Amino acid sequence: MAHTVFCVKLKRELPGLDEPPFDNDLGRKVYDNVSQEAWRMWTEHCKMLLNEYRLNPARREDQEVIVKQLDQFFFGEGSAVPKEYVPPAQK
Repeated sequence: MAHTVFCVKLKRELPGLDEPPFDNDLGRKVYDNVSQEAWRMWTEHCKMLLNEYRLNPARREDQEVIVKQLDQFFFGEGSAVPKEYVPPAQK
């Protein structure tokens, strides 16, 4: 049976992730509350953050920034787009 969640981001019942994305409380919270669709939105947002802020996921300080943004994205008021960010032109 597929894992479904009431997605905190999209506010409806949707298929959830196959497993928690991290082996900690936040990973469990994401697993229990975030849909696959919202997770895809996050991964796109995260790529933008990595590029804009030139974050290195291997660095602990940068991981903390990413985790904080992830928490805001799903459970806070939303992850802010960097003020210098210019979205790619839509084709």
